[in-house]
Amino acid sequence: MAPSLTPVHFFSHGSTMMLGEESTSADYWKECGDEALARNIKGVIIMGAHWDTLNDGIQLSTNPNPGKSPVAYVHPGKYTSYTLTPDLPTTNRCISLLSAEGFNVSGNETFDWIHDVYLILIRMFPSGCPPTTLISANARYDPHFHMKIGSTLRPLRKENYLIIGTGGAVHNLYRNRWAPMLRFRDNFAMETPPEDWALEFRQAVEDVVTKTSGVQLRRAMTRLMKHPRFRDAHATDDHFMAALFVAGAVGDEEDVGTPGVLGAESWELTNMCNSQFTLGGWEKREIVA
Repeated sequence: MAPSLTPVHFFSHGSTMMLGEESTSADYWKECGDEALARNIKGVIIMGAHWDTLNDGIQLSTNPNPGKSPVAYVHPGKYTSYTLTPDLPTTNRCISLLSAEGFNVSGNETFDWIHDVYLILIRMFPSGCPPTTLISANARYDPHFHMKIGSTLRPLRKENYLIIGTGGAVHNLYRNRWAPMLRFRDNFAMETPPEDWALEFRQAVEDVVTKTSGVQLRRAMTRLMKHPRFRDAHATDDHFMAALFVAGAVGDEEDVGTPGVLGAESWELTNMCNSQFTLGGWEKREIVA
């Protein structure tokens, strides 16, 4: 791993209540944000799970003053006053980089940001949003397509940009146990253990992130979509595209040997596993006596 490369994060954002409730995942997001600020990052480049573009296109948010889509089960005071900071110069640069690689890419001047993205930004950077570039997924959910997006933007890691994918390790809304959250606002209630399919796929994701690197990481992440438990763990593909984006951003030959760690994990709604992964690390800071 080249020491000048910033780490890359794949964060499982979970339900909307992860914005308002305390958890080990929230603590880890804050820890990662504090470290990024201490390293004077130039900005954040992020792909979520709730914004996708039709046909063969992708879009980047060029809205200079984006609003926030409202969320359920979270008091508005937790997010309405937080000011988002779009990084339009970097966004336009990313559009140019992606266009040069053959992507049908454009800016979207009216898009309001969604909780999958601003939940993470608020938790990582509660004192203020860093300059942020927001990228859509593509609704065809081709893993290689999304991996190439990450690969195209990977060089920006050498310029001290932080790349984040926010989706879900195990995220099947149809198989969650919603009653405790709906009745008691308790998203962490575990009246029964997670089901076998959730445990099995969760372990498969951890194995890929922590035991492969470089090009092998890209291949292994793609193969997860053929895992016999993938469709149980992901009724739709949208929340897994961020993982492919991340694999592209940290899956080059130069990334061979890059460590991947499971930094934190929170189970919600019995069967939703919010695993928080970091691939790579920061250079050790010199301590001046």
